[in-house]
Amino acid sequence: MEALWLVGRLLEQTPKSKDKIYSLHEPEVDCISKGKARVRYKFGTKVSLATTIDEGFVVGARSFPSNPYDGHTSAPALEQVAILTDQVPDLAVVDRGYRGHGVSTTKLLIGGTRRGITPLPAKLLRRRSAIEPEIGHMKTDGRLARCPLKGRIGDAVFAILCACGHNIRKILAHLRALLSLFLQLVAAILCQKNPPIPATIAA
Repeated sequence: MEALWLVGRLLEQTPKSKDKIYSLHEPEVDCISKGKARVRYKFGTKVSLATTIDEGFVVGARSFPSNPYDGHTSAPALEQVAILTDQVPDLAVVDRGYRGHGVSTTKLLIGGTRRGITPLPAKLLRRRSAIEPEIGHMKTDGRLARCPLKGRIGDAVFAILCACGHNIRKILAHLRALLSLFLQLVAAILCQKNPPIPATIAA
């Protein structure tokens, strides 16, 4: 019966209808406008990601069904960060889509701001662009681009799992770098304790 009801809604909807159905097997999917000439629209669920400004570790990942305005997602995203890290961020650097956020507990530094910017906030704004490669890695390496789980609960769980996998991959990369440095140090110490024996050869 549910399948017939969905088909009926699909046949009755118009281009300007609200709560349109874009997929019969996943009725909760939303049409998200990207505003890019290459990709004008995407179909899925909006996910908000919060990362540390320096290391790029994900400290918050939350899905937002029904495609809300970006500014309205800032308060729930910061609330999740405060729950997971046990501290409220003093400053968050965001893009222009977060104007009109209405957040009072955390100062939001919006990208594109020019007036009254000191060198430190300007540096943080430039650093904000580093989150884009992190999102790209999560979409390709962490498979965030396509969620295999069902429903809105599946979207929320999968976003958190992708964030955990991203952090684990970054930790493993740091451990590999430390291990390489440690092995180089051990090799240098062994060479100092056992210097090569000089030799001369004459014919």
